[in-house]
Amino acid sequence: MNVKKKKHHVPFRLNVLFLLVFLLFSTLIVKLGDLQIIYGADYKNELQRTDATTTSISVPRGKIYDRNGKVIVDNSSLDAITYTKAQNQNPAEMLKTADVLSKLITPDVSKVRDRDIRDFWIGKYPKKALALVTKNEVKNLSNSQLYNLELKRIPTSEIDAIKNSSELKAVAIYKQFNGGYAMTPQTVKNKGVTPEEYAIVSENLDRLPGVDTTMDWERNYVFGDTLKTVLGDVSSSEQGLPQDQLDKYLAEGYNRNDRVGTSYLEEEYQNVLQGQKEQMKNIIDKSGNVTSTEVVSPGQSGKSLVLSIDMDLQQQTENIIEDVLTKTKQMPNTSLLKQAFVVLMDPHTGEILTMAGKQLATDPTTGKPGFIDDALGNITTSYNAGSAVKGATVLTGYQTGAIHPGSTQLDEPLLIKGTPMKKSYKTFGVINDLTALQVSSNVYMWKTVIAMAGGHYVQNQPLDLNLAKTFHTMRQSFSQFGLGSRTGIDLPNETAGFQGAEQKPGLLLDLAIGQYDTYTTMQLAQYVSTIANGGYRVQPHIVKEIRDPDPKTNELGPIIDEIKPNILNRIDEPIDWIKRVQTGFQMVMKPGGTAYSYFQGVDYNPAGKTGTAQAFDHGQPVMNVSLVSFAPFDNPEIAMAVLVPSAYTSASGPSPNEEIGRRVLDAYFNLKKQRAAATAAGAPNPAPTTPAGH
Repeated sequence: MNVKKKKHHVPFRLNVLFLLVFLLFSTLIVKLGDLQIIYGADYKNELQRTDATTTSISVPRGKIYDRNGKVIVDNSSLDAITYTKAQNQNPAEMLKTADVLSKLITPDVSKVRDRDIRDFWIGKYPKKALALVTKNEVKNLSNSQLYNLELKRIPTSEIDAIKNSSELKAVAIYKQFNGGYAMTPQTVKNKGVTPEEYAIVSENLDRLPGVDTTMDWERNYVFGDTLKTVLGDVSSSEQGLPQDQLDKYLAEGYNRNDRVGTSYLEEEYQNVLQGQKEQMKNIIDKSGNVTSTEVVSPGQSGKSLVLSIDMDLQQQTENIIEDVLTKTKQMPNTSLLKQAFVVLMDPHTGEILTMAGKQLATDPTTGKPGFIDDALGNITTSYNAGSAVKGATVLTGYQTGAIHPGSTQLDEPLLIKGTPMKKSYKTFGVINDLTALQVSSNVYMWKTVIAMAGGHYVQNQPLDLNLAKTFHTMRQSFSQFGLGSRTGIDLPNETAGFQGAEQKPGLLLDLAIGQYDTYTTMQLAQYVSTIANGGYRVQPHIVKEIRDPDPKTNELGPIIDEIKPNILNRIDEPIDWIKRVQTGFQMVMKPGGTAYSYFQGVDYNPAGKTGTAQAFDHGQPVMNVSLVSFAPFDNPEIAMAVLVPSAYTSASGPSPNEEIGRRVLDAYFNLKKQRAAATAAGAPNPAPTTPAGH
């Protein structure tokens, strides 16, 4: 019997399974190889990432506009070349990059110091530098001590060789490279970058690690020096943060090379104008190289300031001041005349429409006379203002009961025992309070303050006055109008003026006619505004609105903040008393008034008070002249103060205060008519025109 052997067959399904396993393993091996060979370096870099830093990129500063939407301060775009230093940057690589870049651009070498050249030399020639110190010194001195020793021992010939070669350009660039923090863009050049420089650097960025071509900006003051002292300044990227505020700004997140406002409006509204910086997140590997960058926050341009200033009126006022000062300077006894100030203010809102100041100066280049902006002098300098303050004296007399509306006094020469004769510029006889303001009687004011002090005038007898109490009463009352106290304007460094320290009978009389304490032009404007609006002391302000920039046009956008009128105090007197002084001011501009010769024939019905004060300039007796005014009388819309220090040195002289005041008010009302006509015709506001002289 034959037995057949049985064949063993692997089941078909098992073969399929083996095949699948084989294919899966093959695929896995291929993938592993692919990961290691092709993408291995990328994943290695990914694993080596150790840090992420966020840097801030500056954005354009906010613009400043006038009340009519005219740009006063703008930003001009600049082509710029920047350098961003990596963390743990190798100095040798920086030197190499600086050397390459120096052959492509022309940097500013004027600010390269001897120390900069020495630092550059040590970095470029480390072996030569090491040869300047002994082995014993290397052994016993610290690294910083060795470095300082190397700096001192660099041969002068080596320094001179760099100074006299093109290598000095590399020094200037290397200095800029080292000027900022790691991962923070540092401006290498942003002024005078030619299109050729910008193009060739852009084409060679692969040879210039850390270097980039970008856009930068600089502040552009559209109207030149007009209002420049009030607008202030912004630091350059080279200057960076001011040293006296360095800790403050660093704590707020600023970089050392950030540009910030350094004075007045630019500084006062720094946080508004600065904007929100663009935030960049940098991923850095262990070697300090940036492996990727992403925008965390896109940033936003600074907010815009809208000023209450009318730049058409401001420019016309400045032109008037320059013209009148030039003409007056040609008259006798005006050797010390050098400046004039004008403030125009809305008496109801406190908005400053014009804040003009001009000072005669000699151009250092040409040696010829010219003018510089001194608008800031309206709040930082104070002077004896003279009879312009007599409205406050009369109202103080009412309040204390020394006089009452309609009170009469005999204007006569005063003969007080032990003092020279005191009198008005002419003798007026019996006059009342209104006439006293109209003709500017000194004697009326003196007799008022004598009564206020509990005294009685008797010819050739001394005055027995309660000086301490009356000085306090007068100054307290004057301050309610803004005279002798800060006005509260939204600008820093405002002075309150100066109060005389001595208290004598003659000085009390001088105080009553504006010839003792000193006041600023802004205080005079606030004072006359208080009288014009019925007794409300309004805080003056130069900023009207804060606005966001329009994201599409970068022009004015929605209002963020609007400055509302702020009443500081109300004069505690019946409105009829204030109206009586208003009437006295109107009479000043009418026949018989001290300002009639300049204001006769005008159609805007002004009121005001002139002033002349004896003062001293560099030890020489001078006359300051002033004018306060408002118009129209029956519905005041503008208040004005004019102050011309040291107008003349003789007993009598020219009246630049009145000529300036007349022409400035003409300019205001003429401009108003022009704009009304243009609006009626459907045209935009007309361009500034030079007002006709008087």
